[in-house]
This record gives sequence, structure tokens and C-alpha cells, in this order.
Amino acid sequence: MDKVIITAAITGSRMTRDVAPHIPITPEEIATSAIETWQAGASIVHLHVRDPETGLGSQDPELFRRVVEPLREKTDLILSLTTSGIPGRNLPTEERLAPLALKPELASFDAGSINLGGRVFANSPEFLDEAARMMREAGVKPEIEVFDLGMLVTAVRMRDEGKLDDPLHFQFVLGTPWGAPATPKSFLHLHEHLPADATWSTIGIGRGSLPMAMMALILDGHIRVGMEDNIYVDRGVLAKTNAELVERVVRICRAYGRDIATPAEARKILGMG
Repeated sequence: MDKVIITAAITGSRMTRDVAPHIPITPEEIATSAIETWQAGASIVHLHVRDPETGLGSQDPELFRRVVEPLREKTDLILSLTTSGIPGRNLPTEERLAPLALKPELASFDAGSINLGGRVFANSPEFLDEAARMMREAGVKPEIEVFDLGMLVTAVRMRDEGKLDDPLHFQFVLGTPWGAPATPKSFLHLHEHLPADATWSTIGIGRGSLPMAMMALILDGHIRVGMEDNIYVDRGVLAKTNAELVERVVRICRAYGRDIATPAEARKILGMG
């Protein structure tokens, strides 16, 4: 089995401190939290940034720059920048894709539309075509986020049309209120449709975090954790840092017998170098 690539999703775009009192908000807090997850064993950080005044997600390239620059200076992390903005707010395409100017190694590619956050999170064919084109031009590998089977099918179709390049990398997002549930049966239904040479990682939202991590361990996949997806480090116990969530899954991986990939090893596993 490959070593496990751990992705840390640092903050997301919506959760506020009245719900998650320890979630990082400012660029400096986000960068510090990302460094802590790297020290704990994460190879990839999935990054949103927040408007410091509202606390909600932003696609402001300057805010991303204030996170990206210190991470490139102090770590060898693989940086995955979001292109979603605030799901449901449906920002203009150029605003959503603006962080690609920073040329991260990965960027999120939400491969279809879904009800999310009480609204439609729109990812039209036109948006996906433009995102694929711009990522290819910038040398950015798409991190294909899949909330249901249709999104996986869409990504494979785009690969077949020459719009996405092998090897594809999928991030299964299970347990959202309107998407595929975080259950083994649901996960296996998605897994059986993967292209043979694809790599993949799982996200379990909330209480689905550990069950989906275990599915990844068993089936030679990779794992995403972090406050964007789950704010509890144990039943009823809020995580105080993203590093706590990484440390917990590192312990589980090692107990299972799978080593943790360094960023350099993760790049090779993902076909990035």
C-alpha cells in the first residue's frame, strides 16, 4: 500500500466562531494553523481565506497571498487553493479562479452542481471548462471534489474529451446534508467507478470523519481532516487546533500499519514530480 497523504482543510468559508470558537480566520491565523498541521504530519493544506471584517469566505488574491507566501517560505507543503468561494453565493467565474494566479500545485475543482448551504452551489459546464483550461495553463493539478456519483462521471467525461489530464485525483466529500452520505456502502459505490490509474482521498463531514478515514486506510486511499469538515476531536470535545485532528488520524494510520507520506512523497504518489 502507498503511504497515506494527509490533507488538512484549515478553515472553509462559512463556519463562524459562535459555532467553532477556535477556527482560524485571519491570514496570519490560517498560515500558523497550516504550519502546525505540517509539523503534525499533513502533506497538503486545503486553503480558503476569510474576509477579516465579516469572517466569511473570500477569493481576494491578496488575502491568499498573505497565507501562501509564509507557507512557501517556511514549509514544503503542497498548497491546494479553493476555487469555490462561498458555495451557494456563486461568485463570478473570474473571481472564483483568481487564486490560480498564485500558481498553487493543486486547486479544488468541484465537478458539478449540488444543493449546499441552503442554496444551489452552481458549477456549470461552462465554469468547469474554464477552470480546467486555466488550471492547465497555470500548471495546477485539479483536486476533483466529488459529492455524488454524477460528479465523478463528469470528471471522467472531461478527461475523455481532453480537458483534464491523467492521473486524475479525486476528493470524495461524503456526509453533506444534500450529497452522498458518509457510509461504507455509499463510499464503495463511488469507489467502484474510479479510473484505474486515479488517486483519491476521502472527507467525512462531522461524525463521518473517522468512518471515512477508515475506509481510506482499508482501500489504499488518502485522508482529509480539518476544521472545515469537522470541529470535534472526540465526542462532544471541540478541537482547539487543526493539528489535533491531524495528530489523531496520524496515530490511527500508524496503528493500522500505514506510514505517513511526506510532501515530497505525496508529490510522487499524485504524479506531480
